[in-house]
Amino acid sequence: MTATADTAVSAAAPARRRAVLVWGVALAAYVAAVFHRSSLGVTGVDATHRFDINASALATFSVAQLAVYAAMQVPVGVLLDRFGSRRLLITGGALMVAGQLCFALATDVRLAVVARILVGLGDAMTFISVLRIVTFWFPGRANPLIVQLTGTLGQLGAVLGAVPLVALLHHFGWTPAFLVAAALGTTVVLLVLVAVRDTPYRETLAGPPPRPGAVRRELAAAWAQPGTRLGLWTHFVTQFSGSVFALLWGYPFLVQGQGLTPTTAASLLTLMTVAGLLAGPVLAHLCARHPYRRSVLVFTVVAATAAVWAVVLAWPGPAPHWLLVALVLVLAVNGPASIIGFDYARTFNPASRIGSATGIVNVGGFVASIVLVLAVGVVLDSATPAGRETPDLDAFRWAFALQYVLWSLGAVQVFRHRNATRRQLAAESSRRVEPAVAVTTGRR
Repeated sequence: MTATADTAVSAAAPARRRAVLVWGVALAAYVAAVFHRSSLGVTGVDATHRFDINASALATFSVAQLAVYAAMQVPVGVLLDRFGSRRLLITGGALMVAGQLCFALATDVRLAVVARILVGLGDAMTFISVLRIVTFWFPGRANPLIVQLTGTLGQLGAVLGAVPLVALLHHFGWTPAFLVAAALGTTVVLLVLVAVRDTPYRETLAGPPPRPGAVRRELAAAWAQPGTRLGLWTHFVTQFSGSVFALLWGYPFLVQGQGLTPTTAASLLTLMTVAGLLAGPVLAHLCARHPYRRSVLVFTVVAATAAVWAVVLAWPGPAPHWLLVALVLVLAVNGPASIIGFDYARTFNPASRIGSATGIVNVGGFVASIVLVLAVGVVLDSATPAGRETPDLDAFRWAFALQYVLWSLGAVQVFRHRNATRRQLAAESSRRVEPAVAVTTGRR
């Protein structure tokens, strides 16, 4: 090996280590965000008692959090292209800490809703900021794998939000449990402040303040790209079932509807997260190896999820444990499958508008989740027999059956925009071939 090659190799190793460090700390910020986001899911039953509310009112907590998250995706994408990932990760982390502090001390429903809004606002700034870091620190063929690992490993936050948070809640009470959550978030914000940088280069990514006209043009260009819309509907159709189950209604369904103990229900939610960790790299490998078959993976995941849910909902009486395990395993694949939507955004948009395109895609699944969270709460209240304080299994069956409306809508839109994207690729390929043919044949 020559001296030049030796120098290149020795320089590449520290660069790789630094990239992994930056990504690792940014990933920790996303893990914390998922923890804050999912902390309501396993505490929903306790929240109904603390705030003396019914299922519909409990749903407003998650709806407020998710609505802010979804509404902020496009503005955050614009801010991300302007200010970079580091500033948004710090700001988002601080907002989530403030939200958890409010939730720890809240005894009034209105303050609790404000707390979840703060969590949703900070959460909205986190994931797409980490994806932008991945774009600049891991370009090329490694990008799809790192993106999938980011989305998958981030779900470790849901593990922290399951068994450990439930244990804290039951042993020490509501306020100490959420104060610990705020302390965890503060630690991660400090790590981001010290270790994260937007790019491997010295120059900053911050540009001039965005003008409204330029912002509109960038958003219009991202939306005009069929691949962006394909990504949005991919995220829509794959994410909501697993997300709503983990964020709010899975724990009450398992405890109140299926009659499981709180510990068993939390363990199933943990199993769901661990299974997602294993499924993510598999889907990433398949997407990298078969980029033109990504929509096949999407349809497969949706069909499998709908089929298992059908068996669970049709089962006479409480489902056996093996069937509930099968349900959480198939729901575990929903999160990794939704990451395919971001891969579409990266594939079909230039780096200069990756924040805007990613923000558009991220709206899809969370809009679907908002609709389902609210609809399930309304149906549970209306279908719960008079005189019962908690919903029964039949009420949960009617509520979760609403998923099939969203799956049908999403599947049709994915099919539609997949065909539009393929037509665009075919047209671009034809335009590239025609000049080459003209030169070969002597035509001008």
